[in-house]
Amino acid sequence: MSDYRIETKCVQGGYTPGNGEPRQIPIVQSTTFKYATSEDMGKLFDLEASGYFYTRLQNPTNDYVAAKICELEGGTAAMLTSSGQAANFFALFNICSCGDHIVSSSSIYGGTFNLISVTMAKMGIEVTFVSPDCTDEELEAAFRPTTRAVFGETIANPALTVLDIEKFARAAHAHGVPLIVDNTFATPVNCRPFEWGADIVTHSTTKYMDGHGAAVGGAIVDSGKFDWMAHADKFPGLCTPDDSYHGITYAEKFGKEGAFITKCTAQLMRDFGAIQSPQNAFYLNLGLESLHVRMARHCENGQAVAEFLAGHPKVASVIYCGLPGDKYHALAEKYLPHGSCGVVSFELKGGREAASTFMKHLKLAAIETHVADARTCCLNPASSTHRQMTDEQLAAAGIPAGLVRMSCGLENKQDLIDDIAQALEQVK
Repeated sequence: MSDYRIETKCVQGGYTPGNGEPRQIPIVQSTTFKYATSEDMGKLFDLEASGYFYTRLQNPTNDYVAAKICELEGGTAAMLTSSGQAANFFALFNICSCGDHIVSSSSIYGGTFNLISVTMAKMGIEVTFVSPDCTDEELEAAFRPTTRAVFGETIANPALTVLDIEKFARAAHAHGVPLIVDNTFATPVNCRPFEWGADIVTHSTTKYMDGHGAAVGGAIVDSGKFDWMAHADKFPGLCTPDDSYHGITYAEKFGKEGAFITKCTAQLMRDFGAIQSPQNAFYLNLGLESLHVRMARHCENGQAVAEFLAGHPKVASVIYCGLPGDKYHALAEKYLPHGSCGVVSFELKGGREAASTFMKHLKLAAIETHVADARTCCLNPASSTHRQMTDEQLAAAGIPAGLVRMSCGLENKQDLIDDIAQALEQVK
């Protein structure tokens, strides 16, 4: 499907049925797979042949959907995970171990911030957070001899900062490490980070890719461009023999196009088991088929709501890169020329109490721990998704305590604006 445009890939990528085969991706709802001989199965365990033997590692339904996402991002290999959080953990832990170090943008999803700063720290993996607006010199100063990856989000959740992908990629490559970008909010419809120098892309497929709040999931895509063997001393897990697979060296056997995902599947999925269920992968594919249509509407609604809020006297500030006065508007024009997403963050005059009153009086928008859905929803991040962060950490991430994150769905934009207007009237 490489010659087709992204809209066609959304609909038909990843799976081409043969004569008399199911037109829709089949759900292979089986934990195990039958083989005629032990030798046949042994080849799979030795990574000498492709195929399936246990769904904890791989499943045909999952692989069809992963292949579609791979095509959408322009990568060479991909895998599905049980959640976006699992995708980010696997992507980092696949190349980091005790004693290693990560450079990360400070403006990222609170759950990911906690994963890197607390949970992975318990594994002996350290992190230095830098502002997405840092200078080249500040970014350079964050690196250590033990740095193994750089991490950021195309559009940060919920601060909505836009990552300067080229700047972060340039710094990462100067130190011989990959740039990993979480592309959840933009989706490949609006941004393909590989085209700007990123090496690995992750997704919470739970969000826009699914689009209907039906199935939790994640994905990892490899660009196939990072030369692991050129920096073999930094990545022994990829560039030295793996005793648990009879001495296979992933980067030698599978090349730079397949080493990362093969190791991530054969080793991390084997040991952690954070697989996406085939049923969820089926739901995800249904969402992907309309992704290109839905993203345009989400962006249209987000832009209209942002413009309305920007002119309202009870609103202190609005964060949406589609607004000409937004701090990240220039970066958005570069990386997101066709739109960003449907999420708008704004701060009401009156802080946390005003935000609580406003959300309580909304009729269309529901208060949910969710985002990027067909239905409009909203959240006060400081009291929910980011409540584990201190006020100082919230400030560093660009998330004031009174911030409201509104995810504009697919409803009529004027109905959304009318609902927001009546709720703002209740704020004193």
